[in-house]
Amino acid sequence: MALIQIKKPYLLFVGDTTEPRIAKTAFGLRDWARDECIGQWRLSAEAVDLGLRDLSPSEAVAAGACTLVVGIAPPGGRIPPHWRATFVEALNAGLDLAAGMHERLGAINELSELAERLGRMIHDVRHFDGALPVGSGRRRPGLRLLTVGTDCALGKKYTALAIAKLMRDDGLDADFRATGQTGILISGGGISVDAVVADFISGAAEMLSPENEPRHWDIIEGQGSLFHPAYAGVTLGLLHGSQPDALVLCHDPSRTEIYGFPHVPIVAPSEALGVYLQAARLTNPQVRFVGVSLNTVTMTEADAQRVLAETAADTGLPCVDPMRTGVDAIVAMLRQFSE
Repeated sequence: MALIQIKKPYLLFVGDTTEPRIAKTAFGLRDWARDECIGQWRLSAEAVDLGLRDLSPSEAVAAGACTLVVGIAPPGGRIPPHWRATFVEALNAGLDLAAGMHERLGAINELSELAERLGRMIHDVRHFDGALPVGSGRRRPGLRLLTVGTDCALGKKYTALAIAKLMRDDGLDADFRATGQTGILISGGGISVDAVVADFISGAAEMLSPENEPRHWDIIEGQGSLFHPAYAGVTLGLLHGSQPDALVLCHDPSRTEIYGFPHVPIVAPSEALGVYLQAARLTNPQVRFVGVSLNTVTMTEADAQRVLAETAADTGLPCVDPMRTGVDAIVAMLRQFSE
């Protein structure tokens, strides 16, 4: 069964949103798939500006765009009624639609009926309705890296994207494998595993990272955390299904508690390593950590360098911040698998 596949290039829909934090999907696409972003469609001059060309759907199609991506997440994940006419305009202009909101574009009859009549696709990437297998646990050729974390929302996607990009730039055979809606929009394909029934998460991970050439790397975007009281299950399914050869632990040193769960303290990276290895060894006894990725965005340069050095000493692993230091030290470790 085919995974979600979204046609590029994109026109990014910002609408009339003036709050940059609501436009994080659009900014993520601009930062990680800029060459695939033809322009932006803003409904007012006050709307968030991504620094891309302002284009209407017809202008974007003329420039080569294939899909209108809703790059914003309104509160509650609902689609404002006045946006519907803009999506109709996009379909009529020749664009597919893609969105990662809780409300499905495909559930709006006006849009689904028009898309079917015009032969367009609507991708609700937060949802996955296809049939999935249960995990087999069988080893398969190829190499795999999974990013894991001490908490949610602390850099697993950015770390995986940075590693995959550097590996490709260095001439290594590597693919980023998306497991969340923003990652799917950036890469153009994948499965949003938080929409998968628990029994099939490991099977979905196997589908995302199928057998491949012996030196090919799948760099898999992690989700959740084994230490999260609500989302540990999705992490465990990804660990077992992806059968990673390499793990990178992601951590935010400024946090003292699980985000949104003040009664649950954050574990130290040195404590987290063994827990992850024990869980991952069920399907790959040879798995090992190749680095730690810190999110130091709230720190001064001096404090960031200090905590990077301390974490490296505590864990015995290369310690990076993808945005400050790059991920060269981790990619150097991955080269050892092919030597």
